[in-house]
Amino acid sequence: MEYLKIILSLLLIIASGCLLLRVMKNKINPGKGFIQVIYYQPIGYKKGIGVVKAFDEYLLVGISENGINLISKLDYTKIKAVFEDESSQKKPSWQKIFKGGIFSLLLFFIPSVCFSAPQASTGGGLFGFSSAVDLVVFITLLSFLPAILVMMTSFTRIVIVLSLLRQALGTPTVPPNQVIIGLALFLTLFIMSPTVDRVYNEAYIPLSKKEITMQDAITKASIPFKEFMLKQTRQKDLALFLKLSKAEAKPETPMDLPMKIVVPAFALGELKRAFEIGFLIFLPFLVIDIVVASILLSMGMFMVPPVMISMPFKLLLFVLVDGWQLIIGSLAGGFK
Repeated sequence: MEYLKIILSLLLIIASGCLLLRVMKNKINPGKGFIQVIYYQPIGYKKGIGVVKAFDEYLLVGISENGINLISKLDYTKIKAVFEDESSQKKPSWQKIFKGGIFSLLLFFIPSVCFSAPQASTGGGLFGFSSAVDLVVFITLLSFLPAILVMMTSFTRIVIVLSLLRQALGTPTVPPNQVIIGLALFLTLFIMSPTVDRVYNEAYIPLSKKEITMQDAITKASIPFKEFMLKQTRQKDLALFLKLSKAEAKPETPMDLPMKIVVPAFALGELKRAFEIGFLIFLPFLVIDIVVASILLSMGMFMVPPVMISMPFKLLLFVLVDGWQLIIGSLAGGFK
């Protein structure tokens, strides 16, 4: 019964999509009116030859950047015979797509669903896959998983600090964004590995063995993440969001707080720490900029940009103190 609901839902979606494409095609190119573009053949850059129907006459025109020029008038009877012959030999494109592509997809999808899809869970519930609606809700929630995981890990602090470091060095495009994001992701994985291991052992393995339900697995998986976030979250941030939530009963311990309070409080604290670290990173490079600007001003070199002179000295200072090791070590050590 559940597979039948999924198949019917898929058929409804496909039919709606085909109807929408048909309506859009009629809106874009209705095929009716006093003037119609029958055929167009490009022959160069922004140049081409087209056949235009104006009322009952067929015109051969040249199209270019300078405008449209009439080449000649075509015989109405010959052109009409050619197009009628072509239209009788081939079917409309939308029928080919519908009969060829859609039906082939259905013929492949229906047996695969009926014979190879996972069986429905006996526990039922929101994530028990007991209905087609539950499956759609589960897939929808998966699309929000990357954003949720980013806000519940150390990724926010790391990527902001690395971006501010790049600005402090005076190289807004070096390292590129791909390197910054990749380094932040792998460093986040390194920092979060103990938490991820706990989630794997306490939630995923029992769920894979069908010892617990999906709801129990989510509850067990949220505990390690909540403990990690609470270690980095300030009490004042928790109090702020607890006040904004207008909760009637105050929890006895921070672990009793819901995730809707812990996650934004943790993100707020991470933003504060990231900007504090960024301020400390900017200080030595700011001193170099001031010194270089003062020297250039005293020498009367008003037209020389101070950034161009100070950048090599900032890079030299960063390399001599082994800045990457200091930054990465401080970021990794900053998480308790």
